Amino acid sequence: MRKLQLEELNRDSIEEFRSKPKFPICFLLDNIRSGHNVGSILRTADAFNIMSVLLTGITPQPPHREILKTAIGSSQSVEWQYHESVLEVVTDLKETGWTIIGVEQTDQSDLLQGRKWSQEKLVFIFGNEVTGISEGLLPMLDYAIEIPQFGTKHSLNVSVCAGIVAWDAVQAFI
Repeated sequence: MRKLQLEELNRDSIEEFRSKPKFPICFLLDNIRSGHNVGSILRTADAFNIMSVLLTGITPQPPHREILKTAIGSSQSVEWQYHESVLEVVTDLKETGWTIIGVEQTDQSDLLQGRKWSQEKLVFIFGNEVTGISEGLLPMLDYAIEIPQFGTKHSLNVSVCAGIVAWDAVQAFI
């Protein structure tokens, strides 16, 4: 066994990646504070061929120094947009047929492993590192999911959540 060299990985160029069809999955970042988390989520979106990342509220935007450090170029490969109002962008997404899913611990959350994704247009909302998803968004969700945890902490880093959710959702399309 040997590790593959970079040139053996047959990675798409940025232009090739941007032009190929994407899985109909969007990540919406609701008031994420950390540029490191944003960059890591952009990198995850690149790895899983996610359609776009929507940044809202106080979420930092490229070319933020912390984003560039963790994104490693994915802020150029992944389509991203900034919207000041999370409520307006979610309203628009719902009106155009997207299923809105909050990744949040609520009294009505489904466990991630219990969900079977169909090939529909999925928007996953990830909330602020401290306060979670904005309270005003809860009535707009089609449903909420949470990742089961078995330790003493009751949360995962938001970028880790995005990676777990991405892998789970993408499996409906591969």
